[in-house]
Amino acid sequence: MAPFEQNIDQSIDIVVAKNVCKTFQDFEALKGINLTVKKGEVVVIIGPSGSGKSTFIRTLNRLEGFDQGEITIDGIRLEEGANLDAIRKEVGMVFQNFNLFPHLSVLQNITLAPTKVRGLEAPEAERLAMELLKRVGITEQAHKYPSSLSGGQQQRVAIARALAMQPKVMLFDEPTSALDPEMVNEVLLVMKELALSGMTMIVVTHEMGFAKEVADRIIFFDQGRIIEEGTPEKIFRNPREERTRAFLGQILSH
Repeated sequence: MAPFEQNIDQSIDIVVAKNVCKTFQDFEALKGINLTVKKGEVVVIIGPSGSGKSTFIRTLNRLEGFDQGEITIDGIRLEEGANLDAIRKEVGMVFQNFNLFPHLSVLQNITLAPTKVRGLEAPEAERLAMELLKRVGITEQAHKYPSSLSGGQQQRVAIARALAMQPKVMLFDEPTSALDPEMVNEVLLVMKELALSGMTMIVVTHEMGFAKEVADRIIFFDQGRIIEEGTPEKIFRNPREERTRAFLGQILSH
């Protein structure tokens, strides 16, 4: 099976968040988030800065703790200890700022986790890494170091690195926000191919064109709550809530 291909059974709830709350000192970042994501579903989270989008997505693999509620990934409840390690093996994450190891080559960045965590032999990990680099369109960069790559190339390496762990869920936290405008599209194209392959994806983004084209469902966050959710057609053409209409009116006018 090619690395981007998934067996899809969209009747399965793979991510379930129930009443997730998070407070930073006196600031309530998340106010009782309830969200269920089906296997193979592409969910795009939109909303203004400070609305809790990134905080929520980071709770899904406990990069951010939460004060109340329950999160289950592929039937495993997210808790400290062994459960947390098991979930992190199944959940890939792509960040705003790539987070590549600068002292390792592209190939080494991608093979590190599969060999250390999954126990793959080095030749098998390198074969998988080269296949993934081919899929993201940068095989010629395999032996270079991150500092010699463009931002778009580094983000594609970061996607390949996350996929090398063969995760069941991929999280993207504003993956194009740190990129120059001309590099955004090359990353979005890789993400579109990944979505079409059947990967379960939860994406925080301001890229409304991507959301319209790729999302099965759009979730609108504001002030730590889910204000509205629905298909792209429903959210963009006929949002129910005034706050959603105001946000989209502002962001789509730019």
